[in-house]
Amino acid sequence: MEEQWNDSPGGFHPASAPDYLPVAQLRALQLHRLRGVVRRAYEHVPLFRQRMQERDLTPECLAGLEDVQRLPFTQKSDLRDTYPFGLFASPMSDIVRLHASSGTTGKPIVVAYTKEDLAVWAEVMVRCFAACGLHRGDVIQNAYGYGLFTGGLGAHYGAEALGATVIPVSGGNTDRQIMVMRDFGVTAICCTPSYFVHLVERAAELGVDIRQLKCKVGVFGAEPWTEGLRQHIEAESGIKAYDIYGLSEIIGPGVGIECPCQNGLHIFDDHFLVEIVDPRTGEPCPDGREGELVLTTLSKQAMPMVRYRTRDITCIIPEPCACGRTLRRIHRIARRSDDMFIIRGVNLFPSQIETALMGIAGTLPHYQIILTRHKGLDELAVEVEVTPELLSDQISAMEDLQTQLAAAIEKTVGLRAIIRLVEPHTIERSEGKAKRVIDRRSL
Repeated sequence: MEEQWNDSPGGFHPASAPDYLPVAQLRALQLHRLRGVVRRAYEHVPLFRQRMQERDLTPECLAGLEDVQRLPFTQKSDLRDTYPFGLFASPMSDIVRLHASSGTTGKPIVVAYTKEDLAVWAEVMVRCFAACGLHRGDVIQNAYGYGLFTGGLGAHYGAEALGATVIPVSGGNTDRQIMVMRDFGVTAICCTPSYFVHLVERAAELGVDIRQLKCKVGVFGAEPWTEGLRQHIEAESGIKAYDIYGLSEIIGPGVGIECPCQNGLHIFDDHFLVEIVDPRTGEPCPDGREGELVLTTLSKQAMPMVRYRTRDITCIIPEPCACGRTLRRIHRIARRSDDMFIIRGVNLFPSQIETALMGIAGTLPHYQIILTRHKGLDELAVEVEVTPELLSDQISAMEDLQTQLAAAIEKTVGLRAIIRLVEPHTIERSEGKAKRVIDRRSL
């Protein structure tokens, strides 16, 4: 059976990527691997075995893929509660890599990899880069952070396996990033979308036009971003901006990627089983209906994740993609259920504010949402940078823009916001994930 399914990660070659497998064959492969990973978790992870036994379930309960819905969920608190190694299914002698979250809100999330897991990670990253049109001979500037964060090393080893030239510049030092892009003939860059916007702005200040460089592809992830921000990036830089998706608990970057159609993220179904559930009830949602993304690793050895609740909100796109890939697609993830904030009884997401702002000319893609409380009432303020041309215009032009922005936000979220127009570079830039919301209501 192993030979039939070619489960050996080391046997992968980009030319034989299973992105175009017939759907029936792909589903059979998923079921085969699902049974294997559930058995592995059942035999080696006490928490998973306990939850299965509480439901009178064994690995033999999986007659078909739909039976995954009978299995218990895993969530982020499980990783914290079993810190550091409680969800490992492999002995430490087989673990060759550990990564971890920052732990800023408590104990960090620790994730582990065997040698085989790293081979799978490199494989899916190769397929990501290939989907973006990259290949041997490209020069890839990797500006994701290296270290315990999974982004840097995940992209690094994938790009090397692709046969590309990798520049491990890591995050920060923007002037050096620009020098490297120009002097090293970089053809693709990996970083967060908000950082790339900052990089383009800084390049202009240094007299460097990114559009005149060799860089033609950006692989952007690690934070939610909107279609409006993509259009801004592509217009200002001349590159094609691709959305990449991943999370440390599953593998890191490489769970999914856009193809040249830029119409949804292709999830690598042969390694990650996709479900969409109602975030409140946990019940499955039909294709096309928005809900919470749930992922099951199908080939992870060190730390198999079964029905992991990502908190990312999206939906499955049922229609086949024009690129010909048979992999399932999900809509780009513009928000997370735990990113939501409530003001005056209304549920809001930062992406809704961004969508409203990006539709108005004269603004820059740098904003911050400030939440305060005055005399017991919540107040919503949005600080947004505007172009230098607008600042030098008449006061009436600024007032008109404030009115337009307030109306756009009210139309989008149903609330009136206080708009504060600020000069370029007023809002602090991040070398990693942008901080969009400052909640001062409890101060």
